[in-house]
Amino acid sequence: MLFGYILTGLGYTLHILLNAYMWIVIVGALLSWVNPDPYNPIVRFLRSVTEPLFYFIRMRLPFLRAGGIDFSPIIIIAAIYFLDYALAGYLIALGTRLRMGF
Repeated sequence: MLFGYILTGLGYTLHILLNAYMWIVIVGALLSWVNPDPYNPIVRFLRSVTEPLFYFIRMRLPFLRAGGIDFSPIIIIAAIYFLDYALAGYLIALGTRLRMGF
């Protein structure tokens, strides 16, 4: 029974973390459209947490950068949605079943 609560808590925590990172990716993608101050601490933080993953996707899937449009944030957001639905949803459902005694 305690394990069910732990799994449910892990699932909800993962859900919150994935959603927070999704918004960080969205803001990071929007920042690429404007020319923000590169010395601003917020801009530096956003770039430091998004650019490594953007770069990884760009190098693995170079055809996604067509016509000057970078589709790597869309791929990352789709992966976050998949992980949120598949992994976090599974942990929450499994924890709920264990708590209920099924």
